[in-house]
Amino acid sequence: MAKKRVLVGMSGGVDSSAAAALLCDKGYEVCGCTLKMYDNSILGEGYGEGGCCSLADVDDARSVCRKLGIDHITLNFTDEFGKHVMKPFADSYIKGETPNPCIECNSHLKFDLMLRRAMLLEFDYIATGHYADIALENGRYLLKRPADSRKDQTYVLYTLTQEQLAHTLFPLYGTDKPAIRQYAEERGLINSRKPDSQDICFVPDGDYAAFIKRYTGYEPKSGYFIDNSGNKIGTHSGIINYTIGQRRGLGVTFGKPVFVTAKDPERGTVTLSDEKDLFKSVLFLRDVNLISVEKLTEPMKVTAKARYSAKEQEAVIFPEENGIMRVEFSTPVRAPTKGQACVFYDGDIVVGGGVIDGAME
Repeated sequence: MAKKRVLVGMSGGVDSSAAAALLCDKGYEVCGCTLKMYDNSILGEGYGEGGCCSLADVDDARSVCRKLGIDHITLNFTDEFGKHVMKPFADSYIKGETPNPCIECNSHLKFDLMLRRAMLLEFDYIATGHYADIALENGRYLLKRPADSRKDQTYVLYTLTQEQLAHTLFPLYGTDKPAIRQYAEERGLINSRKPDSQDICFVPDGDYAAFIKRYTGYEPKSGYFIDNSGNKIGTHSGIINYTIGQRRGLGVTFGKPVFVTAKDPERGTVTLSDEKDLFKSVLFLRDVNLISVEKLTEPMKVTAKARYSAKEQEAVIFPEENGIMRVEFSTPVRAPTKGQACVFYDGDIVVGGGVIDGAME
């Protein structure tokens, strides 16, 4: 019987390298694959090689493949990354939102373009180093939390479809990061102690506004800080420099803590008010994807979180017209932000999620 063939997305980090090694141990025919997402020239002078698709990372991935005795290929997705990730990222900020580019990268590149390329090359599966699990129950593929809840990455995977889940493997689902590092070290992998990447790959210094100006030529326009009554209380440097919930770096003081609670790109205003005004009970989501159920026809009790690092809270989801989903939390959540994802769960199972398009108390 022929071995099942797997194309493993390898970023050069320890997780994806360990995923490839584990699949080799399990008897799969494995090939490593590194995606070239962008040209470093877009980052501007002084950055050198950085992010998750630098030459150093490609070399690390290739070195691991040599150690494992498997092939390695590089796929150039720079045009697609610009179209599906970087441009929407910039456009979203300019519209007053705060996007999550990792979710878009997973949705459009790693689990769409890479999977389609793998199918053309006659692989049976793709695999990545994400900490998540996939199960087939009653004829439906489910996305589930991994064994180590501290490394749960299901939030950034909620867009996966049934077809994508059917052809995806997550080899790290049953272990934790310390064990993965030890395993990689025992296997002699060059990156066993390599630090995790924390920043958005194409904004390595974390200065989103500077990236947007370099990438699009957009020049942010100054405008007014206003209070809840619409009174002008100061001048800001452009709405792309602020995000909902921000307290520091506002450039104005009022003798008490104030927070960014709203942004209006049409009027060019940023609302500052008390922290209590950040809390919302009802969210409206667009671009909803459901995994555990094909369609939602009635309200469903779930737990949900509106940020990657947020604590889950009890909620009820309601289907609305035109593909909109309404999420009602039992306890108000802090600083839900347009452009971020809200993901809902039934225990360890991902029900689905969508992009926050609005919120109310």
